[in-house]
Amino acid sequence: MKRSTIFLCVSFCMGVIMGSAGQDNAEQWPAFSSDLTPPAPDYSQVEYWAALPSIKDKADELPKRSKGLKDLQAEAKADVFFIHPTIYTYEPTTKYIWNGDVTDTELNKKVDESTILNQASVFNAAGKIYAPRYRQAHFFCYYTSQKKDAAQAFDLAYNDVKSTFEYYLTHYNQGRPIIIAAHSQGTQHAKRLLKEYFDGKSLQKQLVIAYLIGMPTPANYFSQIRPAISAEQTGGFATWCTYAKDYYPLEYDYEQYKSLVVNPLTWDTTSVYADRKLNKGGVGLGYKMTSVGVVDAQRHGGMLWISKPHILGAGLVHTKNWHIADYNLFWMNVRENAVLRVESFLRNYSGKLPSE
Repeated sequence: MKRSTIFLCVSFCMGVIMGSAGQDNAEQWPAFSSDLTPPAPDYSQVEYWAALPSIKDKADELPKRSKGLKDLQAEAKADVFFIHPTIYTYEPTTKYIWNGDVTDTELNKKVDESTILNQASVFNAAGKIYAPRYRQAHFFCYYTSQKKDAAQAFDLAYNDVKSTFEYYLTHYNQGRPIIIAAHSQGTQHAKRLLKEYFDGKSLQKQLVIAYLIGMPTPANYFSQIRPAISAEQTGGFATWCTYAKDYYPLEYDYEQYKSLVVNPLTWDTTSVYADRKLNKGGVGLGYKMTSVGVVDAQRHGGMLWISKPHILGAGLVHTKNWHIADYNLFWMNVRENAVLRVESFLRNYSGKLPSE
C-alpha cells in the first residue's frame, strides 16, 4: 500500500482545491490596492529565498528510499532558477488577500515543505538551485470575476520574480548556464520572464532548458526559443499538463488544446504511447521514492494523458486532473533529463565558463 498513498492524497487535495475554487468564483473581495499589498522582499537578504546554494534548505533533500542519489549543487556547473507554483490557496487571515506575504512563516513553511521539497529538489544533481520567495497571487485570482484586480495581483507577483532574477544575474550567476524551471503560477511568470530576458536576447545563449510545467504553452509562444523535441536538445523549452486518459478539462476548448506537449518519458512531442516501463520512478507522500514504472504517458492534443498509476489501491483513485503531480509522477525522468541537458550544453558551449 505504500505506493498508493500519494495518489490517494492527490485525489483528495484536488477535490478540496477545485471545490473551493467554485465557491471563490461567486465571492467578491475588496478591490486590489496598495493598502492590501504586503511589503516588497529584499533579495539581498537570504530569508527572502526559499532555496540558495549557500544555505541548507528543502531543495537539498533527497527522497527517502532513493538509492545512489546525491545533492551535487556544490560542484554543479549550471544554475537552476526555480519559480514555485501557487501555495497561497487557503482563506486569507490578514489584510493581504490578493498576494502572499513573504514574511508569513506559515505560508513559507508550506512553500518549503511542498513545492521546494517535491519539485525544486529534482534539480539538485543538475545545478545550483535558486528559488525566490515572491508575493504570489492568491489561488482565487484564477477563478474570480474580478479580472482587473487579479491582473494587478499577478503583475505584482511577476515584478517580484523579475526583481529577484535581476538580483540573481547581478550577484550570483556570473555567466553560468541557466535552467529555468517552474510549475503552474510559477510557469506563468517564467514564460513572461523568458520573453523579457531570453527570447532573442543575448542571455538566450546561456539557456540550457526551460521546464514550463503545469501551464499551457503553445509551440510558437516565443519568437526565438524553440520547443525541445529531443532529450539532449538545449536552448528550448519543455511543457506538459497531466490528465487522466480520456479526460477533457473545462479549459480545453479555449486554451489547453493548443498547448505544446513534451512527453517526459520520451522527451519528444509525438503522440506515440510511452509505456510505464520507461518511467524511472516518482516521488510520493512523505517524499518517498516509488518503484519504477509507476505510470505511462501519451500526448493527446494539448494534454499529457496517463492511465491509472500502477499502484496498490489504484481502483480507489479517481483523479482526472493530475496538475499537482506534474513533477512527482515523472520525478526521476526529469532529474536525469536535467543532468543530461546540462552535459549536452557544456559539450557544445562556445563561450568560456566562469570556472575555467
